[in-house]
Amino acid sequence: MDIARTDIAAEGALGIGLMIAGLVVVALLIGAFVLGARIRRREPPAPRPEEQPRVPEEGPVHEDRENRELDEVPRSKDRLTPHELRAHGNMPSRRSSSQRRRRWDEGRSGSFGSGGQG
Repeated sequence: MDIARTDIAAEGALGIGLMIAGLVVVALLIGAFVLGARIRRREPPAPRPEEQPRVPEEGPVHEDRENRELDEVPRSKDRLTPHELRAHGNMPSRRSSSQRRRRWDEGRSGSFGSGGQG
């Protein structure tokens, strides 16, 4: 009989423990909601429609696309640092004479593998 009482007591303790854990999770969720509401109250309000950005009078700004001259990285047996590279970083590169976009050759995969049969 004592074993049966012990089993029942263990199941009761487990149930009480799970209920306490559930209450702790609910309390944490409520606390997170209250904290989020406080932080949101301190933020400035969303901009009104008249405060939104406008399209310039000249119309929308478009991206200019142009091809630049290829400039290979110089080969050296010593390691190169960024300031030793020409036309990289803040040094300008030349505009290419041909503005035709380069395309991959037919039957080639481009940058992945050889383009063969897998």
